[in-house]
Amino acid sequence: MAWDWEKLQKRQQAGGRGTAPPDLDQVMDRFRNLRSKFPGGSILIALVVVGWLLSGIYIVAPDQVGVVKRFGAMAYTTGPGPHYHLPYPIETVMKPAVTQVRRAEIGFRTVSRAQPARYQAVPQESLMLTGDENIVDIQFIVQYKIKDASAYLFNVYDPEQTVQDAGEASMRQVVGKSNIDEALTTGKFKLQQETKTLLQEVLDSYGAGLDVVTVQLQDVHPPQAVIEAFKDVASAKEDQNKFINDAEGYRNDILPKAKGKAAEIVNQSLGYRESKINYARGDASRFTQVLSEYEKAKEVTEKRLYLEAMEEVLKNSTKIIVGSEIGRQVLPLLPLGGTLPSSAPKGEEAK
Repeated sequence: MAWDWEKLQKRQQAGGRGTAPPDLDQVMDRFRNLRSKFPGGSILIALVVVGWLLSGIYIVAPDQVGVVKRFGAMAYTTGPGPHYHLPYPIETVMKPAVTQVRRAEIGFRTVSRAQPARYQAVPQESLMLTGDENIVDIQFIVQYKIKDASAYLFNVYDPEQTVQDAGEASMRQVVGKSNIDEALTTGKFKLQQETKTLLQEVLDSYGAGLDVVTVQLQDVHPPQAVIEAFKDVASAKEDQNKFINDAEGYRNDILPKAKGKAAEIVNQSLGYRESKINYARGDASRFTQVLSEYEKAKEVTEKRLYLEAMEEVLKNSTKIIVGSEIGRQVLPLLPLGGTLPSSAPKGEEAK
């Protein structure tokens, strides 16, 4: 018999808990009546069921990993190729590209990639404080890829934003331990490597399932408001380096000369010392020999020494020899300011 649905609804609304449940036989009769009215309904239902079952077929691309969820929870993963999972809503599949290198821009955003490319600065991300309390504007990118698909999908709510925030925080920490000269010149590679290492540690602690491929600095410069002052400082440092190099060159030139001159003086002094020592030793040896002879014959030695001394003293002077006889008779007068006669008169000679 036909089931009166309106009466059932009225009974449920009015009768509350005392209403009796519908008879199962009556429900089946109603279903048979509907099927008799629509003879193609069974085929349609069968097709729907078959289509629903076939909806579980899926293909995973070579650069993807299939992650199957069962009632919303992660069940298992599949590799590249055709696979099957229970139809929705029992199971669903997600296929993240695990070999794709993704990119996070920090400190700037790409407005247009058409040549010439256009970028927009993001100062709230790029302005950072260095360890020597200077401000530097740093724009960089982080390249990363998925290393654990299930962790990437289920452990972090927004992986892309997580990389963005963690990358900025890591760079700020590294820059905060460096001075501005390192950030602007020689320390760029160090900044990149230390930021990459620190960012990987942070993402691993989150269980993000991401692998940091590289951190690349795109632009590092002082803030626009003080860039002219930095140019002046850089110019002064260049002058300082020039003066230092000139001084180093002068030192390298003068030091070898001074060392050579000092060595020459030292060698001359050593030679002079040796000559004086040898001369003194010779004098001492001669004095010792004279003393030995003096002790053997004092009068003869004294006479000989006297004569040798007089010979040395009078060697280059004009000499006048006055005989003993003349000295007794007349007063010898020596013309000290005049010319001395070369020889005495013949009469005096005879005397």
